[in-house]
Amino acid sequence: MSSIVLRDAVEDDLDRVAEIYADAVATGTASYELEQPTRAEMGARFAALQGGGFPYIVAETPDGIAGYAYAGPFRPRPAYRFIVEDSIYIAPAAKGQGVGTLLLKELIGRCETLGFRQMIAVIGDGRPESPSVKLHEKLGFRHSGRLEGSGYKHGRWLDTVFMQLAMNGGASRAPDAESWPERRFRTEV
Repeated sequence: MSSIVLRDAVEDDLDRVAEIYADAVATGTASYELEQPTRAEMGARFAALQGGGFPYIVAETPDGIAGYAYAGPFRPRPAYRFIVEDSIYIAPAAKGQGVGTLLLKELIGRCETLGFRQMIAVIGDGRPESPSVKLHEKLGFRHSGRLEGSGYKHGRWLDTVFMQLAMNGGASRAPDAESWPERRFRTEV
């Protein structure tokens, strides 16, 4: 795919983002949602991530948005503040063309710049041949767990795979007091 521009998502992108996600919910196993969220719900999710300062990016081609990715909190407890969970969704026509790789590399870079220490991928239908598993492996994520038969969708049981990428030294040193997660935490308490 030529001429892909990665940029911050904006409100005007959400119709297309919702369309891409609706296809993933209806036909895929990456999301364990069974009903497609409304455009309003997608807007609320976007606003929450954007309001929290988390990166939310789109891959745009001359034909429109080909995919999107974002990072969000892994868990709500404050001790998890240095960990983010990534999410990536690609339009059906753009799959297998490198869009996911570009998006995930950009997302990792932005999360490193913010000072996060770990990125977690929670992959539905985590079979070894899954494109999402392969993408995360290619970019250095390591397998860190599997929940067998944790989801039931499209008439079959699915395993959830956890993959993890250490960033900024991971757990090998103390957190940076000036990192975004730490500054945000200090303003919230």
